[in-house]
Amino acid sequence: MDAQQIAHWRLRSQRLIGTPYPSPERVLQAFGAMQAQEFTVAKWSIAMRTARADITTIDRLLARGVILRTHVVRPTWHFVLPADLPWLLALTAPRVDALNASMYRQLQLDAKVFRRSHAVLERLLAAGHHLTRTEIAAHLHRARLPSSGFALAYVLMKAELDAVICSGAIRGKQHTYALFDQRVPATARLNLARDEALAELARRFFSTRGPATTKDFACWSSLTVAQARAGLELAQSALDRFVINGRTYWLSGKAAKPAKLEAPRVELVQGYDEVIASYRESRDVLLGAPGSNVNGSRRPPFMHAILLDGQLAGHWRPRAGKTSIAIDTHLHRPFDRIRVAALRAAAQRFARFLRLPLA
Repeated sequence: MDAQQIAHWRLRSQRLIGTPYPSPERVLQAFGAMQAQEFTVAKWSIAMRTARADITTIDRLLARGVILRTHVVRPTWHFVLPADLPWLLALTAPRVDALNASMYRQLQLDAKVFRRSHAVLERLLAAGHHLTRTEIAAHLHRARLPSSGFALAYVLMKAELDAVICSGAIRGKQHTYALFDQRVPATARLNLARDEALAELARRFFSTRGPATTKDFACWSSLTVAQARAGLELAQSALDRFVINGRTYWLSGKAAKPAKLEAPRVELVQGYDEVIASYRESRDVLLGAPGSNVNGSRRPPFMHAILLDGQLAGHWRPRAGKTSIAIDTHLHRPFDRIRVAALRAAAQRFARFLRLPLA
């Protein structure tokens, strides 16, 4: 087995090919958490794994709190289901706090500041209020608490990690925050003991991202390597493994070895899609043309990735007009007629997600 075969296998595990999930909720239930800082194209990461969902579908789910966007797993935004957020925070928030510790010190954010800011947020967002960052900042400023720049960002992130707040409904084009307990009702929470949570996170990771390595899992989850190994040991009865060039890959025990693709498959994925962000040790599987890399030494002209049969073949960006969407591309090597047709089909899929014609 070579890197191209592993890349193809990942396309199926990630549901970029094969049977799609029936709904966005099922995508998040399978993946556990999906990186979400680039908001519009992060929604595309969910939609492209479903049969029919578009941007309107996902916006409605976010507005209703069926899907939340908050800081969990790593010090960045992720989409997650309310039922999964409590156990994911219990498992990963201490690790995210550890990664943030130097910034807390640099910004002079200590336990006293966080206690006071948490209290302000709890008072502001009581009775179901959803407030924007700007509105929250004004109240923090009046309370003589950090209210701008990085300090504000880390105050809000800490409140998310401590299960005080999470995402509220979008207001126009602005994000809001709401109280955690109002968006994550106790009756809807999946409460797992620590070992159960470790096993569940490992099972979800390798089922949706395999073949992957233990170090891939540790880096993705922000767990220590020892914690990642413990989770893998607890979940391994549901997993299979194989070794190539001394590297052990794990994947779902139910996953069948994929057949060869009948035709070239091109995917336009966002730069932080799980098919990219999930891998550190085995990131080389993504390599396409010699010398190409998702984060290579030559800065790509656009941040999003064009995958050809699961491997990097170029970069792209959406360019929105008033009534249509254009896709700019930069290929690492020329595409033949069949691959150009596959690229156009991928662009059409993205345009349909946005409910716009392709320019």
